Amino acid sequence: MTRADFDAVVGAPRPSGPSSHPAEPSGTRLDAWWGRLLVLPGAQRLWYWGGPIAVTLLAAVLRLVRLGDPRSLVFDETFYVKDAWTLLHLGYEGSWPNNADQAFNAGDVNIFTTYGSYVAHPPLGKWMIALGLRVFGAENTVGWRISTALVGILAVFLLVIVARKLLNSTLLATIAGGLFAIDGHAIVMSRTALLDNFVMIFTLLGFGAILLDRTQSSARLSLWLARRAEAGRGIDWGPAIWWRPWLLSAGILFGAATAVKWSGLYFLAAFAVYTLVVDALARRAAGIPFFISGTIFKQGPVTFLLTIPLAVATYLASWTGWFITKDGYFRNWAEVPGNAATGLFAWVPHSVQSFLHYQASVYDFNVNEHTVHPYSANPFTWLFLVRPTAFYYVGQTSGQGGCTVSSCAEYVTSIANPILWWAATAALFYLLYRLVRHREWRVGLILMGMVAGYLPWLLYSTRTIFQFYATVFEPYMILGLVFVIGLILGRPDDSTYRRTRGIGIVAVFLFFVVLVSAFFYPVWTGLQVPEIFARLHYWLPGWR
Repeated sequence: MTRADFDAVVGAPRPSGPSSHPAEPSGTRLDAWWGRLLVLPGAQRLWYWGGPIAVTLLAAVLRLVRLGDPRSLVFDETFYVKDAWTLLHLGYEGSWPNNADQAFNAGDVNIFTTYGSYVAHPPLGKWMIALGLRVFGAENTVGWRISTALVGILAVFLLVIVARKLLNSTLLATIAGGLFAIDGHAIVMSRTALLDNFVMIFTLLGFGAILLDRTQSSARLSLWLARRAEAGRGIDWGPAIWWRPWLLSAGILFGAATAVKWSGLYFLAAFAVYTLVVDALARRAAGIPFFISGTIFKQGPVTFLLTIPLAVATYLASWTGWFITKDGYFRNWAEVPGNAATGLFAWVPHSVQSFLHYQASVYDFNVNEHTVHPYSANPFTWLFLVRPTAFYYVGQTSGQGGCTVSSCAEYVTSIANPILWWAATAALFYLLYRLVRHREWRVGLILMGMVAGYLPWLLYSTRTIFQFYATVFEPYMILGLVFVIGLILGRPDDSTYRRTRGIGIVAVFLFFVVLVSAFFYPVWTGLQVPEIFARLHYWLPGWR
């Protein structure tokens, strides 16, 4: 921990030079007080860990209190919780009788059959839900959601760590974690047993691994250049760097994300390209003559081998239960006369042929899913929060369930904190300008998170998809917002007027974000509220 936290943003204070004019007052009383505080014994270490731990504990409270409510399957929990329970017992997703939800809600959880059920997503996320069911049982609604809740809490801490590494400031990192902790989108997705939180955590871990690889590969390139210079050898094509453990980790993590939902594949592809671009730019900066061809033909194949095979292996490993059993959906497809390949591919094991047929069927289902749904949201509207998803709504009249007014509602909507979300969207558009204008690598990395998590969905704008898919790229929206917050805050050696104004703007913004989160929290968690209070949250027509 260094003076960087006192500075609040990246970099050290600008040195003052000789001037013929009196120095303009700089900094604020708050800066002076904070500087005195940080020199106290143990203060820097306390702040280094205290801020991240505090926002993580806040996230835990907001996600774990009343986690078991509502006490019924919510939205797509009807698929994933029951699939997870059969995975735990059968090793594959089993089928259920028609209208099984009511019995499942009542605690009759073992009415599944051994017939395989057709599923549109790989098993890893459901295996993670199954861990909670293993501990608490399927009769306990906490068991349904505890895995997603713990992942949501961990993601807050992880975002703090990533933000601190990226921005070199514990203050900005703690603000990032705090915003993630209190945002409704993140809260609801952590309190509901859906798959998207698992995609989010694996891709955020992969993003962190790419960030660390960037630093490590740069150091290894410098070492290679030094050795070549010492040996008097040329550097025309640059090196092929094999020892990149963080890149290996990224391959595994993006593979795990893909093993939850295929949208994780976009992160693998996007950051594979990003890594090559970064490698090429680093070689150009180092003076390597053939930096483009050297990156493509020397480092490119190595990068492929370090990431893709591990990603594929991780994905296939998630299907182990399907492979080692015999009754999963399509498990015996190739055994049916006329289905198995003949000729050139006849040697392929029937289990593999059945698996490939299943994957092709899932792809066809996903790209052609156009079922009309009242909460379907066009991805072009996601950044503007036009159509959030209502997960749960129960209306009550006076005397029902403790309702003391004429009408009440228990309501869960996955809407984000609108002030935070719209500010983050504005920040992203500014970062696009800033990337073109200044070409800052931090900005580029943040926007790559958006490229991987958001842009591919624009290709499927006519599909039945939902606003809550945006939880996967929310961490990068928050990183972009916090980057801009750092610019607004300024530096301790800025003029007193500039610094005071920056701190004031940020403080007012954060105050209103907290206020709006407090206002929306009841409808993020299904608390019983007067119906008129629920209606006060319909700020736009699409929020109903």
